[in-house]
Amino acid sequence: MVEELTIIEEWERVKVPTVPELEEVKLKLRESALLVLDIQNQNCNEDRRPRCVRTLHHIQMLIEKARNSGMLIIFSLTSAASKADIRREVLPKRNEIIVKAGVDKFHNTKLEDMLRENGIKSVIIVGTSANGAVLHTATGAATRKFGIIVPVNAISATYPYEEQYTVWHLMNSPGTRRRVILSKAEMINFV
Repeated sequence: MVEELTIIEEWERVKVPTVPELEEVKLKLRESALLVLDIQNQNCNEDRRPRCVRTLHHIQMLIEKARNSGMLIIFSLTSAASKADIRREVLPKRNEIIVKAGVDKFHNTKLEDMLRENGIKSVIIVGTSANGAVLHTATGAATRKFGIIVPVNAISATYPYEEQYTVWHLMNSPGTRRRVILSKAEMINFV
């Protein structure tokens, strides 16, 4: 007789997938943009999401590299936030763009138009709510045929599983798997 398992029992037997390979990335400066998603005081702090706080230095490093290279940087806020809510460590400069949206930063914003007008072909996506903003914005970028680079040490969620799931989804989903490269902040260079 075949043993019948409940859904929960089946889930308990699931084996963790192998850790994906991270790649060194060399991007064409004028064809790439950095998207910094939802790094706000309310959702990136030691009480609510300490994992986000631990990614800040990696995000800062990428912002600095992008600024020094003259790369396009676009920041995002959640729908209810304002510029004053952005953490000081990643505060946009006066001329840098901010979009406000739900989880998909392309939805009801001019993000795609801004990227196209600047000749952008690839986006580096960093930020918090990996299972929200990062996942859905990367999916939105993939459907618009942008290349996507996700430095895994510059994304965060409340729990490690949410980050793990997001990375697994990006690397295995039919919509994103051929467009996403996983890397680390220090493995991304511009040419």
